Amino acid sequence: MSRLAALVASAVSALLILAGQPAVADRATPLGAAFDKAAAAHDVPRDLLAAVAYAETHLDGHDGKPSASGGYGVMHLVSNPTTHTLEKAAELTGLPAEKLRSDTAANVLGGAAVLRSLADGLGLDESARKEEGRWYEAVAKYGNAPSPELARLYADAVYEALGLGFKAKGLRVAPREITAERGEYAGARDLNAKDANTLAAASPDYPNASWVAASSSNYTASSRPSSYAIDRVVIHVTQGSYAGTISWFQNPSAQVSAHYVVRSSDGAITQMVREKDVAWHAGNWSYNTRSVGIEHEGFVNDASWFTDAMYRASAALTRNICDKYGIPKDRAHIIGHNEVPGATHTDPGSYWNWNTYMSYVTGGGGGSWSTTVDNTGAFTASGNWGTSAYSAQRYGADYRFANPVAASDPAWYRANLPSTGSYRVEVWYPSDPGYNSSAPYIVATSSGNQTVYVDQRAGGGGWRNIGTFTLNSGDRDVVGVSRWTSGTGYVIADAVRITRL
Repeated sequence: MSRLAALVASAVSALLILAGQPAVADRATPLGAAFDKAAAAHDVPRDLLAAVAYAETHLDGHDGKPSASGGYGVMHLVSNPTTHTLEKAAELTGLPAEKLRSDTAANVLGGAAVLRSLADGLGLDESARKEEGRWYEAVAKYGNAPSPELARLYADAVYEALGLGFKAKGLRVAPREITAERGEYAGARDLNAKDANTLAAASPDYPNASWVAASSSNYTASSRPSSYAIDRVVIHVTQGSYAGTISWFQNPSAQVSAHYVVRSSDGAITQMVREKDVAWHAGNWSYNTRSVGIEHEGFVNDASWFTDAMYRASAALTRNICDKYGIPKDRAHIIGHNEVPGATHTDPGSYWNWNTYMSYVTGGGGGSWSTTVDNTGAFTASGNWGTSAYSAQRYGADYRFANPVAASDPAWYRANLPSTGSYRVEVWYPSDPGYNSSAPYIVATSSGNQTVYVDQRAGGGGWRNIGTFTLNSGDRDVVGVSRWTSGTGYVIADAVRITRL
């Protein structure tokens, strides 16, 4: 199939999605049927509802057990001292709270009811409700974040899932062109971006992390290591989402915190407690005083959260902590929460790969092949692509830009892949409100070209994971950036990184 034909096929698929048709026939599955029913009952876009569930739980209800912040089911209906979406769902649906907690179909129906009520509160009429991008503010409010910047972080994760597509528990949502209308959240700080604004709130202890302070009610101020020696790193799993965990640690009623939180999809890190202070993470005061706690997005019984990107980013953080405080890089000093004396928690659980993690910590696991291609060298683009050094978020000296048009005219990144196999593809672009809201990235996979869509208005200045793909060996064009999009703003082509898994 030619590149143009593949793009046409992708465009047809996107049109079907925008017309409200699921990308694949998953209606026959109980989960697919539950989302169909809930979406129809409350006039909520079906795939948007699924994307909210995916961002929250990867579509896993965890047998009715609550998350760390008291959220239940695939839709993470929350019941805690400050948030009561579970009770709101019961009020809106007439279903008992117990059924909403334990029955997946009821839980999805409840989530749809809550999301629709938020949309109604924002004045979304019948016409507006048909456009997924218009639901952004309702989605942001669904996450119950304590600040606009965290609400944006949450909603951006949902809309990123729509742009990149996802597959879980027998349900698949295909990538689509979508422009998120951020409304009141457009001016909120972008916690995904690495620029002058976020550097002002950068991590005080680890340069690759962002900084969002936990509530002072959830940790003890101290002056470590002079007050207490630091000789341990404790590995946790959040039992919740990245944005949800950050929100929970900011909630004074949580009475819990960790020094760092690591995201599953790309290994992004947020610091919430300074290393000099004592985070309340281990359930053992002695171990709290002597350790640094690292939370990892996910649930202990779902291996899909534990990505290579997460392992590598967390291992680099642990290595930095060990070097700083002279902590031996071994399993006696880098431990799981379940190994803390008196622990009642089981994290990180049996799916956590300690061999892989420790090999990355000690530097012995860095043998995976990887290549980075900038917009110079193994890069081709037509004369329609301009060159700019405007943004400080750029990778290298400059980057390329072009207006969107109804033709592909892609910029291509070429690489010589050593073997056929599974590869992680990451992209780097500067972000700006004037850049494209749905930039198409084409990946030349073993089964044909696949297109995913990235909102280049946000999250710039760092590597963004756009997926794992099966790629053929050989020297060829591997990743392209197309101009064929209904998204608004300049399409940007800066750099890509391809890593064999």
